[in-house]
Amino acid sequence: MMRILLSILVVLFLCGSVLADDTVCIQCHAGQEGRLSAPVELWKTSVHAANGISCHDCHGGDPTDFGMAMDPSKGFLGAPAYADVPAFCGRCHLGVREDYESSAHGKALKRGGPQCVMCHSNHAVQKASIELINEKSCTRCHSYERAAKVKAAISTTEANIQQLETQLGELHRVGIDTKKLSGKLFAGRNDFRRLFHTVDVEKMEAETAGFATRLGKIGTQIKEIKDELSQRKMVGGLVVLLLLAGGCIAMLIRKSYHEEE
Repeated sequence: MMRILLSILVVLFLCGSVLADDTVCIQCHAGQEGRLSAPVELWKTSVHAANGISCHDCHGGDPTDFGMAMDPSKGFLGAPAYADVPAFCGRCHLGVREDYESSAHGKALKRGGPQCVMCHSNHAVQKASIELINEKSCTRCHSYERAAKVKAAISTTEANIQQLETQLGELHRVGIDTKKLSGKLFAGRNDFRRLFHTVDVEKMEAETAGFATRLGKIGTQIKEIKDELSQRKMVGGLVVLLLLAGGCIAMLIRKSYHEEE
């Protein structure tokens, strides 16, 4: 009987650890050495980990069963070949994949041209940022001249996006429902960042005005919310002042009344 109870506890412990924290993929690889364990620590620093995207979401397999974790019947894909990386990542990043494949980078893939992980890394994938376009990274394949033009073409819009994200975060922290505006900004940001992957300076410059208009509308709505909040604060402050003034007048009247007695 004790053995049965002990077995049940062990199973519950293992299942609980998988559900609450690690998949069997992470548990197994974390216990390895060298290149087999490295992906775990790299993944933990990634935007994928921050958003709940784990090993099986990319590589397939059963994340709850050690025996089936790498079974093709459970959809296990393993690591893709170099030229297959865009299709591998493009299962989630559909629009980006389309723009990449039609770009100079995508067309050069079969000749060893750059693909997703060369700029974004594989396991330590970081949040998309304009800083990914930099001389150190780009000059691994070509001169920085055209990349610098790409960065210049998108820098103003990127700065605007970041500013709007900050403002929406501030509104959310004070209890304002920003879900709708955040959704609009998320869609606009993703559409704009798809444009990066075309590496077409002329196209970027031509379409930037349209994105500026979209972001401008969001900015206007944010300003309206902020103005309304300011008005509420002013009205609230005025009410407090009136109440204080009323209290002071009441005290003076009471004092005068007692002095007359």
